[in-house]
This record gives sequence, structure tokens and C-alpha cells, in this order.
Amino acid sequence: MNRRRVANNFTYISPCVKYMIFMLNFLFWLFGGLLIGIGTYAFVDKWRGTGLITVNTIYDVLLDISLVLIIFGGVVFIVSFAGCVGALRENTCLLKFYSLCLLIFFLLEMAIAIIGFVFPHTMQSIVEESFTDKIIHKYRENDDLRNFIDFAQKEFHCCGLSSEGYMDWSMNEYFNCSSPSREQCGVPYSCCINATNIAGGLINIMCGYGAQKLSVAEASKRVWTSGCIEVVRAYAERNLYTIAGVALGVALSQLFVIYLGKTLEGQIDLQKSRWTS
Repeated sequence: MNRRRVANNFTYISPCVKYMIFMLNFLFWLFGGLLIGIGTYAFVDKWRGTGLITVNTIYDVLLDISLVLIIFGGVVFIVSFAGCVGALRENTCLLKFYSLCLLIFFLLEMAIAIIGFVFPHTMQSIVEESFTDKIIHKYRENDDLRNFIDFAQKEFHCCGLSSEGYMDWSMNEYFNCSSPSREQCGVPYSCCINATNIAGGLINIMCGYGAQKLSVAEASKRVWTSGCIEVVRAYAERNLYTIAGVALGVALSQLFVIYLGKTLEGQIDLQKSRWTS
């Protein structure tokens, strides 16, 4: 009789599920801490160098790469910590918080993916209207953002952000045609088709001067004329199946981790209910 009662009350918490969740989240916990460290170092270094950092609007945060790293790393750190400790200590409250966060991330990613794949031109318009003037305006104010824009323009062979292309730089106080500087009516050197001297290896930072005074046909001989958002959208459309496959793999991985978390949570709840009974 006693043996039968013990057997009926026995529940099983899978150590495989428990320690798989723990190890996965421990790695992401370390990754989140690394992002926070890198972002904090970059932010402090920039603050020491310029002594002036303005955070007045949400755009000031979104366009500051160091702050984005800190925020993103903080979210990863907190969520993965909840999953890590929740699995190790068999805490259902932390596991429910962890599963809920993963579900929210999954739904947001799916919403962005659907809009991006089904309505690519609408997504392009939203991004252009929301960020073009802010990013162009802050080009010289934020070193991290400037380096990122220069890298993107050189790698994707584009100039500016919106469908206006190289003419976007008229919104920058240094490059607009009313500017008193020598850069008036110009574009950054990263827009130039041949900015680097092959023989000497030196960058001609003046190669984009006066580009806004030229027609598209004339300017295209010296600089890239298409906006980066349009170029990225066209690249995504050409590689749609590859991107969709990667997105599907990421989505399935997230669903699998959510399933593991809910499975462990159910096993813990079942064991607690049998203990109380």
C-alpha cells in the first residue's frame, strides 16, 4: 500500500530540460553583460572626449549606439537572468516572467517581419519619415553614428537615407548649400565612388564637395546617388528566401525555448500540487 501511494505521488522534473534552459540563458546572460560593458565604455569614453551628451528625446537615445547597446544588453541580461535562476531554483514566477518576455519579443518580431515582407514600401516610408532628418542632422554630433553611417554608405554603395538619395545631405547644417563652410552643397567622402587613392592609400575627404549642385546623371559619375534604405530594401528583396529562412530558424528557436520553459514550469507546478495534496 505504501509503495503504491509513493508511486502515485511521484513526479518527474526533467534534468535535461532544466539544465538546457539554465545553460542557454547563462550564455545569453554573459552576452548581455558584455553588451552592457561595451556600451558603458563607449558612452563614458565619448562623454570624456566631448563633455557634451544630450538626451532630450527618444531619438537621442535610439540614435546613440552606446545607449542602444546598454539598453539592449540590459534587456537580455534581465530576461536571461530570470530564465537562468528560474530554471536552476525551479521558481515558477521567474519562469513565467521569462516565457512572457520571450513571447512578447516573438510577437514583435513577427509583426515587423510581416510588415517588412508584405508591405516593404510602407516599411521604407515609415523608416524614412521617422529617422532620415534626425540621422542626417546628427551626423557630425555623434562620432559613433557618423562612423556607422560612413560604414553603411561605403559597404552598400549608397548616399543618404531616403529615396532622395544624395540630396538628403542638404538637411545637414554643414553640407547644405547655405552653409558658410567649404563643405556646402557637398556630401561625406563615404558617398564617393572612388574616395581612396589606390597608389597612396589616402582618403580624399573632399571628393564629395559640390555634389548637390550636380544633376543625378552627373553626380552618379562621382558619388553614389541612391539612398541606403532603398538599397537595403532592394537587397532584401533579392535575397528574400535566404532572409526568410534565417528568420524562420530564429522564430522556431524562440518557440522551442518557450516550449522548454513552459514544460519545466508545468512539471514544477504538477509536483507542487501533488506535494500539497
